Amino acid sequence: MDRRRDVARELSRRYGVLSKEGLDRLTELLQPMRVARGHELLKVGEVCRCFYYVDRGLLRQHYEKNGMDVTEHVAYEGGIVMCIESLFQQEPSRIAVEALEPSLIYALPYEPYRNYMRASFELCSFMIAILQESLIVSQQKADTLRFETAKERYLRLLRDHPDIVRRAPLHVVASFLQMTPETLSRVRAQLNTSED
Repeated sequence: MDRRRDVARELSRRYGVLSKEGLDRLTELLQPMRVARGHELLKVGEVCRCFYYVDRGLLRQHYEKNGMDVTEHVAYEGGIVMCIESLFQQEPSRIAVEALEPSLIYALPYEPYRNYMRASFELCSFMIAILQESLIVSQQKADTLRFETAKERYLRLLRDHPDIVRRAPLHVVASFLQMTPETLSRVRAQLNTSED
C-alpha cells in the first residue's frame, strides 16, 4: 500500500499545515525505502542528497573518532535524519546513516524539493520548521553533554526517548550518551540498586 500521502499529512501536521497543492508536491517527492538492519543509507564520504523520515524502524547517525564508533543521533518512528552539512553544501559526509532495525523510511530528495521551495512560501516555511527542530535537538544534546552527569543524561534519555533505550544495542546507547558501555552499566546498576 502506498502510504506517501499519509506520511505527507503526518509531516504537514507536525511542521506546518500544507495546502492541498503543498501536500501534492510533498507526496510526489517522497520515496519509500525498505532497508535491512545494518544497511548504511549513507556512507562516510558520500554526499547526502535526502532527508529521511522514519515510518517504522530505527536509524542512527554515527562517525569514527580516535578508533571509537560515536553515535551522533538516533531516530525512530516519526523522526527525521539528515546529514545537514553534506546536504546543504553537497560535500562528502563525515557522518554515516545506518539502520539499527529493519526499517521503512521515506526519502525526501533535497534538490527537487528546493526547486519547489523557490515558488512556494509554504514549502519554505515547512522546511524552516524541520530545520528549527533539528537545531533545537542539536542544542539540547550539546547542553546535556556540557551540563549533565552521566546519570542525568541516561535518566533524560530514559524519560524523553525510552524507545532508544529499549530498542538500540547497549553500545549504541552508551555511545549516544557519550559514555563507555561500562559507565552505562554502572549507571544502570546504581539506578536498579536505588529502586530496591
